[in-house]
Amino acid sequence: MQFLSYLINGISLGSVYALIALGYTMVYGIAKMLNFAHGDVIMIGSYVIFFAFGSFGLNPIVSVLLSMVVCTILGVTMERVAYRPLREAPSLAVLITAIGVSYLLQQVAQLLWTSNPKNFKSVVSLQPIKLFDGQLTISAETLVTILACILIMVVLTLFINHTSAGHAMLAVSEDRGAAQLMGINVNATISLTFAIGSALAAVAGALMCSSYPTLMPTTGAMPGMPIGKPTCPAVRPSEITSGRRRVWPSTLKESIAPGLTPSFAASAGFSLMYGSGIRLWNTGAR
Repeated sequence: MQFLSYLINGISLGSVYALIALGYTMVYGIAKMLNFAHGDVIMIGSYVIFFAFGSFGLNPIVSVLLSMVVCTILGVTMERVAYRPLREAPSLAVLITAIGVSYLLQQVAQLLWTSNPKNFKSVVSLQPIKLFDGQLTISAETLVTILACILIMVVLTLFINHTSAGHAMLAVSEDRGAAQLMGINVNATISLTFAIGSALAAVAGALMCSSYPTLMPTTGAMPGMPIGKPTCPAVRPSEITSGRRRVWPSTLKESIAPGLTPSFAASAGFSLMYGSGIRLWNTGAR
């Protein structure tokens, strides 16, 4: 039963990684840039839920929706103010700007809410599920995280494959210049991508902080830094929108293993195995 418990917890963590990776990969596939501030959007969304639900007593669903709205506005604003003027700039300039936006959001959060960790109240109020006469307990947060991840990826896949906006995203990811010649509004398509990725960041923050209830200004950066680099371990930028229409198989494939690694490493008592496992996975070792 311990094996099943670690397996389910690992899949749950991998599902959180998958939701985080969606934001990174969508932006990279279309705008050809790594939005290093994506993790900090997750952090801002988590703080919105913390105050809306924990302090003001709003309904948890309303709090998550409010967080999605705030994160969407923040993502679109970042794209318009920081990234759009650098559309034709060298990639190094965009990279430095993205890192700068990330640190800016972290410092603003620290000034507003201090660096002290806050106890995040779970937005999932369901009772845990007990199986095999109570030998296996699955928390409601774990179950909701896995189901939400699958649902979001299926909906996003349908959106990309069966809507004009989704087809525009695919076209821009393949050839931005040709898409513009065909009448596609490239700037609007990229803004929509940032909006969707930022809204998903709010959901990822709600689920992540519900499972691991500690919130601080570096919360969003921590899931992407298991080996000291500010990207999600599940990110493989070419997998999602660069001509691939199947969102969920590739993202889940690249996210579950980084989620399982720390779970089973903890069971064996080797915390260093986490970083080593992620490093092997990211370098392509199978």
